[in-house]
Amino acid sequence: MTTAVVPEHPVLSTHGLTIRFGGHVAVNNVSAEFRPGTLTAIVGPNGAGKTTYFNLMSGQLPATSGSVRLFGEDVTDLGAPQRTKRGIGRAFQLTNLFPNLSVIENVRLAVQSQAGMGLNMVSLWSRHVELMERAEHYLHRVAMADQRDEIVGTLPHGNKRKLEVAILLALEPQILMFDEPTAGMSVDEVPVILELIHQIKAQGDKTILLVEHKMDVVRSLADRIIVLHNGFLVADGDPTEVMSSPIVQEAYLGTGVADHV
Repeated sequence: MTTAVVPEHPVLSTHGLTIRFGGHVAVNNVSAEFRPGTLTAIVGPNGAGKTTYFNLMSGQLPATSGSVRLFGEDVTDLGAPQRTKRGIGRAFQLTNLFPNLSVIENVRLAVQSQAGMGLNMVSLWSRHVELMERAEHYLHRVAMADQRDEIVGTLPHGNKRKLEVAILLALEPQILMFDEPTAGMSVDEVPVILELIHQIKAQGDKTILLVEHKMDVVRSLADRIIVLHNGFLVADGDPTEVMSSPIVQEAYLGTGVADHV
């Protein structure tokens, strides 16, 4: 029997991570480690600090105290662009797209950026057949090939979310962070995104962090659940054990909402 090799350093970790807004402590002394090939769901009541914790890890917000390590390197003082270059990919709760460009142009820019060619929107893409094919590939992965020429600003919300995932994949990060990826989607659109996340997880070479309110989504995808409450990390572990623990029942499930976190 072969014993799995545990990496010397986690892919991503936080140590005593804290942020204060005036007298309010939104994330309070949170320490956690995230390793390759795992999907961790971060859950908790509204206002628990989930998205703020995401923002601290991805570099959107500076920490008041504590640290963030990426592949063993302290990146606490680095902003979001520098962390992106080092392997963090972030999909936002609200879409972050170029609304006046077409669907394929949005993905082209991500492919071009990942290839180190900069963001020159007037590049002659006919000279870059391979990059064009990669852009088409990511559109196919999110089932949007038929919308390739549509202007992004005219898309329904669900398609914007799918496009954002295509752009995230085109950047080829080692760590993928999804903030409520199914928010605002219709019942018919949700399975496309969930299957895509499942496929990424099945590859086993990415680290996935997921903030999600829908417990059926969490149960179907997560290897591990972290629960935040009032900025504190109150539970961390196997999904079944975490959701049945007394502290989670009291802090969270006691709200009476059985299918939401």
